[in-house]
Amino acid sequence: MGQTQKLLFKEKAFDGEREREREREREREREIMASIAAAELGRIRCSSTSALRAPKASPFLRESALKNLVSFSSVRVPPAYLSCSTHGRYHVVVAAGNRHLVGSVTSTKGLRFAVVVARFNEIITNLLLEGALQTFRHYSVKEDDITVIKVPGSFEIPVVAQKVGKSGDYHAILCIGAVIRGDTTHYEAVANSVASGVLNAGLSSGIPCVFGVLTCDNMEQALNRAGGKSGNKGAEAALTAIEMASLFEHHLKK
Repeated sequence: MGQTQKLLFKEKAFDGEREREREREREREREIMASIAAAELGRIRCSSTSALRAPKASPFLRESALKNLVSFSSVRVPPAYLSCSTHGRYHVVVAAGNRHLVGSVTSTKGLRFAVVVARFNEIITNLLLEGALQTFRHYSVKEDDITVIKVPGSFEIPVVAQKVGKSGDYHAILCIGAVIRGDTTHYEAVANSVASGVLNAGLSSGIPCVFGVLTCDNMEQALNRAGGKSGNKGAEAALTAIEMASLFEHHLKK
């Protein structure tokens, strides 16, 4: 190998090692960013009544890494401007200094709910209804403040939800049903119509209409979601209804 070839070989080897070193440096930078973000946000003591300012970013974070750590659209926000508030059992990290409206699941006094339940696939909808009622009781919603309305099938839910919502008697409407796939395209027609119908019922009435309708491929899937290993979706929907009712009543009321 000639002298020139040896020099070229050494130069390529050096360039390769330099690139590997850069990649190791970038990896260390990513690890630092992840660990610092987790550590600093984890130290924030959260409060449901006030936003707390996060600790200042560690000095050994590079400026470029700091700028890219948190970004919202085209506006970049450094970690020092983050705050934390408690939402149920979850911690919500938000930009400090802004006003944040969150519904409470503990302030249920005076809130009234209507539950529109489909009778079709009743073995499933009864389980979903029971899960919803248990959740309402757990969060201290009075039985007198809950009205259960039964309709023939899921397809009939939206029109009743809209009518009930426009009555002004309720703070939220919970829609419960079960649509299970069969041998024809009837499943798609009903599932899509119910989903859009419940959405439109809420938009037209101005009252939260919560979607608690299962759309499953078979009965096993439905049972798993009606108190089985996947939980009870009726209970989850009831919790959503409580939060939305609280949000509208305490923060968005005209």
